[in-house]
Amino acid sequence: MRLLHVVPTYLPATRYGGPIQSVHGLCAALAARGHDVHVFTTSVDGPGDSPVPLGRPVDRDGVSIWYFPSRWLRRVYWSPPMAAALRWDTRSFDLVHLHSVFLWPTWAAARAARAAGVPYVLSPRGMLVKALFRSRSPVVKATWMTLVERANLERAAAVHVTSALEGAELANFGCRLDGRVVEVPNGVALGPALPAGPGPGSDYVLMLGRISWKKRVETALEALQHLDRIRLVIAGGDDEGLVPALRAHAASLGILERVEFAGPVAGDVKRRLLGGALALLMPSLSENFGNSVLEAMAEGTPAIVVPQVGVADFVRESGAGFVVAPTAAALADAVRRLQRDPELLAGMRARARAAVAESRSWPAIAARMEDVYRALLGGAAKVA
Repeated sequence: MRLLHVVPTYLPATRYGGPIQSVHGLCAALAARGHDVHVFTTSVDGPGDSPVPLGRPVDRDGVSIWYFPSRWLRRVYWSPPMAAALRWDTRSFDLVHLHSVFLWPTWAAARAARAAGVPYVLSPRGMLVKALFRSRSPVVKATWMTLVERANLERAAAVHVTSALEGAELANFGCRLDGRVVEVPNGVALGPALPAGPGPGSDYVLMLGRISWKKRVETALEALQHLDRIRLVIAGGDDEGLVPALRAHAASLGILERVEFAGPVAGDVKRRLLGGALALLMPSLSENFGNSVLEAMAEGTPAIVVPQVGVADFVRESGAGFVVAPTAAALADAVRRLQRDPELLAGMRARARAAVAESRSWPAIAARMEDVYRALLGGAAKVA
């Protein structure tokens, strides 16, 4: 199949968190299965731009990535050169897959696909959650939903969600989707096993990912107040400028000396940080999936998550962590159980990596998404 993925930002702009990694993981795995995979994106990277060529393909893991500039209205990633490319090139693809809502590239690509008669799949990537919808720019989002996004969703060949939780949230918006919602989880890259992580004496728990108001870092800090002989490492970028206030909160709790803000991490540094942790904590207000949970499990590290995290069911079913109430006391109790029970910790470590390898590796996820695409096309794919 000849596939076009459209996403507002892409690697190497890692500041935008998990969705970028997930989209590339899927695209690379699809390319490895023999598909001709292209990505249209912008070069936006915060206030600047990624150091990438514009308007010509860049190969990354077998994926042809086309970067386009966004000079004005950068918050919505408006790009006239991308619009021109979509008008000319969309008809040459079998299927278009859009990643995001409330942003210009999704609207432009959906219009181009409809005009070209090419089916498209739309992945909201966790942006259609009522609690988040109401908390940030609700009037603007409600207007956009009425005028633009509802049509994009209702005219999609399929709407892709990564978890049952995300699917339930999507239903709250009342779109007429007529059974066209498909659930395919995110995957994770499985590298060679690193040396086994520490035992019950491991001295830190980890929060990994972009630091954001919805991550409820304060809850993790308050949990640390109830724990002995343990540190909290918080690894991720801080585009929202929250670290000074979080440091002040930690100081007010008397735990600042046990809190480390490690900044963004990647590659083997990230893997070692994950593998060395007693557990990964994710007490977020909302996560359509929770990519770092799979990353932790791939390194044999248990996860402690709350029910508002999309991957919570997988954690529970695999027996590789805890799903707890979103309170400091519940987080602290789960950490304490791992500290005090070496057999429990060893069992969770073994089950974590095994569960990911069995059903959440990117090759397995790409095969599932390929089945979705083929079902939508009904055998009408173009020859690459």
